[in-house]
Amino acid sequence: MLELRHIQKRYDERTVLEDISLSVETGEIVSILGPSGCGKTTLLNIILGLVEPSSGRILCDGEDLTRVPMEKRGFNIVFQDYALFPNLNAYENIVYGLRNFPDRATKEEVADLVHLLGLEKHLKQSIGELSGGQKQRVALARTLVMKPRVLLLDEPLSALDGLIKESIKERIRTIARELKLTTLIVTHDPEEALTLSDKVLIINEGRIAQYAAPQAIIERPANDFIGRFILSQLAVKRDNIFRLFRVDPHAANARPNCAAAC
Repeated sequence: MLELRHIQKRYDERTVLEDISLSVETGEIVSILGPSGCGKTTLLNIILGLVEPSSGRILCDGEDLTRVPMEKRGFNIVFQDYALFPNLNAYENIVYGLRNFPDRATKEEVADLVHLLGLEKHLKQSIGELSGGQKQRVALARTLVMKPRVLLLDEPLSALDGLIKESIKERIRTIARELKLTTLIVTHDPEEALTLSDKVLIINEGRIAQYAAPQAIIERPANDFIGRFILSQLAVKRDNIFRLFRVDPHAANARPNCAAAC
C-alpha cells in the first residue's frame, strides 16, 4: 500500500499542495486529475522523489520513504515524451536498465513482458520507425522490466488517438492486474481518468476536491467544482461516460448546480 499523509509543498510564500492524504491499495490504478496549475505534477514528482515535500510523509508498505532518495525508492516513471534512446533499437531500450541490474529480470521474464505488451514484431526496429503507440509500449516495457514497486505515468495517452489510446489503456489495466502493480497516472483528461482508473484523485488549487471510484464521482460529485470540471471537460463525450456508468446525464444528482457548464 502507498500512503500519503498530510503532504504539503510550499515555494517561498506560495502553497502548491496543502494537506494531501490518501491511501492506494497494491495493484490499484489511481488517476490524478485536475486543471492546469492545480499541483498534480508536483504531487507526482514528490511521490517519485524528484521534489521534497515541505511537510508530510510518504509510506510504501509501511516503510517511510519521505527522505529516501529517488533511486532507492523502487518507483519508476514513464514520461510524457517517452524519453527513449534514439540510437538503440526497441529491445535495447527495453533492457537498458538491466545493464546495471542484471539480476532484476531473467530473459524469460523479459520475453513474457514483451509478449504482454505485444512487442515481439518490433524488437529490432529503431525508435524512429515506431508509431506513437509502439513507443509508448516500449517505454512501459523499459520501466516494467525493472520491477518497480509503484509505476508512475505522466500523461501517458496525451499523444495517442482513437484505437491506439484504447489499446494502451487496456494494456495498462492488464499490467496492473496481472503484476499487482500500484499505478498512479497524471492526466488532464477526465474521460481518460474515469475509464481507466479504480479511483480518481481530483485536485483543485492544491487541495483534494474528491478521491473516490469513478462511478461515485459521476453519481455523487463532492461539490460544485467537481460537477463543473467534469462536465465542462467531457463536453460531447459526456453522454458516453454517463452511459458507461449507467447514469442518467439529465438526472439532478448527475450534475448538481452545473447548468453553466452544460
